[in-house]
Amino acid sequence: MKILLFGCSGQVGWELQRSLAVLGEVLALGRDAAGNPQGLCGDLLDIGGLIGSVRAVRPEVIVNAAAYTAVDKAESEPAMAHAVNALAPAALAEAAAQSGAWLVNYSSEHVFDGSGEQPWCETDNMAPVNVYGQSKRDGDRAVAQNPKHLILRTSWVHAARGDNFAKTILRGAALGQPLRVVDDQFGAPTSAPLLADVTAHVLRAAMARPALAGTYHCAAAGQTSWYAYACFVLAQACALGRPVPAGSQPVTPIPSSAYPAAARRPLNGRLSTIKLQNTFGLHLPQWQAGLHRTLQETLLSNTL
Repeated sequence: MKILLFGCSGQVGWELQRSLAVLGEVLALGRDAAGNPQGLCGDLLDIGGLIGSVRAVRPEVIVNAAAYTAVDKAESEPAMAHAVNALAPAALAEAAAQSGAWLVNYSSEHVFDGSGEQPWCETDNMAPVNVYGQSKRDGDRAVAQNPKHLILRTSWVHAARGDNFAKTILRGAALGQPLRVVDDQFGAPTSAPLLADVTAHVLRAAMARPALAGTYHCAAAGQTSWYAYACFVLAQACALGRPVPAGSQPVTPIPSSAYPAAARRPLNGRLSTIKLQNTFGLHLPQWQAGLHRTLQETLLSNTL
């Protein structure tokens, strides 16, 4: 079986190269064509190139781990965000449908408006409050046009490779910068390795039972705020022998209204994973376990 993977150099894409290898031959593509096998195109802004890659490889599975994730920047670059997060997945969905291939795409808690306190279910109404969320919503709708699709919505992704919130906190603390973090936005930090492993398991099951195609929420168990997340990161750094430098400012909790940002964030980013766990017989670990591992790998390998 051939698996065509887009976004191989990102946090999730890097882990997918490992997790998907047990299912078949993985052709991993990045944005830079020079590093791609057979000169294939992995640039989501090049629709013609993407379709050409699918036709050349003729994969049984297409996995798109590439995305435009700059939430604030998307407010001033709506066309770019829409092109990467909606138009490219739409093209891949059409190409996959024409060839009978499966398409796996990743989405976000930003497709919801963030109201209330209950975890969002897959069937809840999508009403994003920012441009990024709108682009992911449009991508979800496009991908679902291919009968053989899997959409995995997740939240607050982290890994030892790449950039993420945990590394931002560690860098800020190392420089002695004052850390002001919002305490009224809630979600679940989810590790890229967990997301990649779940992808392989779910994909294998769905290919055997096509009726399992659809949208699923995949996030680590539990919930926290960005403020509590930051405190956990610094506490774990100390426990791992990397104490916060003397003179560093403690983390200060602030409301979202006091944090300057171009884009509104959903206050409630909790995702219900009951459908995923019950359908595929999975147990999702608590968010602290995955984050602890990420911090271990990050600090021991000095990949800040």
